[in-house]
Order: sequence, then C-alpha cells, then structure tokens
Amino acid sequence: MPMRARDPEESHRVSTPLELLFDLTFVVGVSAVVAELAHAIAAGHPIEGLIGYFAVFFGIWWAWMNFTWFASAFDCDDALYRVLTMVQMAGVLVLAAGVQPAFELADFRLAVAGYVIMRIALVAQWLRVAGSVPAYRDTALRFAIPIAGLQLLWVARLALPDPWALPAFVFFGVLELLVPVYAERRNMTPWHPHHIAERYGLFTIIVLGESVLAATTAILAARSIDGLSIDLVVVAIAGLVVLFACWWLYFLEPDAPRLAANRDLGFSWGYGHFGVFASLAAVGAGIEVTVEAVSGHVAASPLLVAYSVAVPLAAFLAIRYALYVRIGGERPIRPWLFGVEIAVMLLIPLASAWLSPAWVLASVAAGAAGLVVLKTQLRTRQPRVQPSISPG
Repeated sequence: MPMRARDPEESHRVSTPLELLFDLTFVVGVSAVVAELAHAIAAGHPIEGLIGYFAVFFGIWWAWMNFTWFASAFDCDDALYRVLTMVQMAGVLVLAAGVQPAFELADFRLAVAGYVIMRIALVAQWLRVAGSVPAYRDTALRFAIPIAGLQLLWVARLALPDPWALPAFVFFGVLELLVPVYAERRNMTPWHPHHIAERYGLFTIIVLGESVLAATTAILAARSIDGLSIDLVVVAIAGLVVLFACWWLYFLEPDAPRLAANRDLGFSWGYGHFGVFASLAAVGAGIEVTVEAVSGHVAASPLLVAYSVAVPLAAFLAIRYALYVRIGGERPIRPWLFGVEIAVMLLIPLASAWLSPAWVLASVAAGAAGLVVLKTQLRTRQPRVQPSISPG
C-alpha cells in the first residue's frame, strides 16, 4: 500500500492505537532517565546529573517528536508502516537500557545504538513518502538524507576523546534541530493542528507519570517504616497536588485552535515543548529526591533537595506560559503578577533552613495550587475571543 498524505483539516482526527502503543514504550525511557537524575541529585552531583539528563532526554524527546509530526502528516497503516514503527519502539527500549551506562560510566554506546535504530526506521518511512507522494518527494528526501548522514556522525562521536564529546553532542544536536527547518521551508508537510496538540498533551501526561510514581513511592515508604511517617504522608499529598496543578495549568488553555490559525508557529511551539517535557519529568525526579531525603540519608543539602522540585516546576510554568502567549493566546494573568508567583516559588526553598524537606515541598505545592486558583479565576472573568482560522 502506498504512503499517503493526510488532510490537515480532517475532522475528528485523533491519535491512533498504534501511536498510543508507540508512546507506551517511551514511558520506560523517561522513567530510566528520571531515576538517574534523582540519584545524581541525591548524591550531591546535580550538574553532572543535569548534563546526562538533558543529553539522554533530548534523544528520547527528539525521536518521539519526529515520529509524531511525521505520523500527523503521513500514514497508510499497512504492514510495513506498522513494522517500521515497531522497529522504532525497539530502539526506544535499547536506548532505555543504555541510560544507566550513560549516566554512571559516560558510556553512550547502547544509548546511541537505540537512537540510531529509531532514526533509521524513520528514514525508511520518509523514503516511502518520497516514492509514494510526488507532491512531497523533495521534502521527504530533504528529511531522509540529512537524518541518515547525522546517524553516521553520532556513531563517529563515540570515538571522540572526552574534551570533544560534549561540544560534538551540542553541535550534532543543533544540526538535528535544523533538519526539519531545512526540509519544510519550501513545502510544509500537512500536519494536523488538533492531532498534534492532542499528541503533545498525551506526552505531557506520560512525563507527569513520574510524579505519580514518586508520590506512590512515598506512600510505600511510609508503610514500610515502623509507625506512621507523617513527613512521607505529607510528601505523597504534596506530590499529588503538584502533579494535579501541573496538569491543570497545562490543559487550562487549548493550543489547537491557534496552531490551526497560524501553522508557521508550529516550529517554535513544538521545539519549545522540550523545556515543558524536560522540566515536568524533572519535577518527578525532585519529588523522588525528597522521598529519599525524608526516608533516609542523602548527600544533597536540604536546600538542594528543596530546589530539585522548585526549579523545574518554575521552569515548566514559565515555559508553558511563554509558549501559550507565543501562539497568540490571551494572557489570563498579568505578566508581572505571574513573575511574582514564580519568584515566590523560587524563594520558598530558602525555608529549608527551618523546615523539613517534606514541609518545604508542601509549601511549593501550596504555591502551585494558588497559581491554579488565580489563573482559573482570572480566566473565567475574561471574555473568550476565538481566533479566526485562516488557511495554512
């Protein structure tokens, strides 16, 4: 069956069962990288942990994002399409298996192998488009050829000495980011705004799952300790409040109508979500660190434990707000007032000199809940103006 281009204005376009299964494999990868970040912070090595975290999370996010936008524009759901998608899923699992060696030994061989498997399978999909959809042949080749070439560079990077490894990673990462910009500048693929917004929302829920896991860990730890651990119960409740606040604030305003109104904003919106996803997953890591700090000894200082939640939470709120405003959304809260809320959230961890990690987390959760209440109230008072939908 030949590959076909989807209608970007197709009604009732939703995620397919195959896309949902594809997302499921990324749960493993995200969980692995978040766990390693939590261990690094708890051990008192936040900088090293963050470098490894962003490097591996970039590979996970970028592979997910490329397939997501491809599947939004092209899909035939035949046997070959499904098999190539399965190969990409296998690559995710290989990458996840390589997370621990990458963090602990700076050995990226397995992680790179998983990434290359995912990307080569996507190259095969683009070549199918080139052979089946004449209107997008040039665009497909402008994707396939650079992506294939970059995989050779990623493999070659493994042989570089340590001083060159990180600069090479940054350089190759930038080249990866430029491929879609280069490929689509003449003929944009027919991605579906509502489908893309739904897919991003689903991945948001996946990374929020790390906070669910951390809160569950706190409950289990509280049960395993002789007598009731009030602090761990507080951590579990506060973690759940943070999780719910992040979910509420992300889905408070719809993005799809504005993406449909101005498809040119797709790049900045789509790329900017790296910060949204990475910060939300890191919130889960911070809650895990707090659980460890309450239930046992950690090398990290109380201030570092407190900021391990507050910093990524503040980053998520700021990036999400900026992206929504960027695509033409109304400002449901004045920028200066929003800035005050973020500043307060970043000042709360200073109370770690007097409060236990559990109660600092509870204070951060209260701040996030307060922002939910404020933005929801202001939104209900603000007249809703629907964006005018213009072609492409």
